[in-house]
Amino acid sequence: MRKVVPGYWMLTWLGLLANIGVLPCIGLVAFNNPDLPLVNFILAISLAWPAAIVGIVASAGLLAERKWGVVLAMVALSMTLSGTLPYGIVRLVREGDIFGLSGLLFFISVLNLLALIYWCRPSHRRGVRL
Repeated sequence: MRKVVPGYWMLTWLGLLANIGVLPCIGLVAFNNPDLPLVNFILAISLAWPAAIVGIVASAGLLAERKWGVVLAMVALSMTLSGTLPYGIVRLVREGDIFGLSGLLFFISVLNLLALIYWCRPSHRRGVRL
């Protein structure tokens, strides 16, 4: 019997629930926030929602124990990281609210970076049972 990768199922379900839950939150931030309205709209349409949808598809692939789900999870996490970190820096410089949305974006960036490191582990690419 092959060994199961620790944390696989917890992170898969957590990713699925987080990506489904973030879809309406992106809309709230993008359309109800008076700061940088055009930037919020463009980031929501071009990066945030696609990253969440790719994350949902990746979680579905991971639940089906497909290797392409791991690759898609890395893509979704990279997309999210490439959007939250620069946007958090811009908001921090413009508004200086480390305990507001900027702080939340930095926290999300750290969580995404840790998840990306987890999914890049070699055990996900070897013959270990997912």
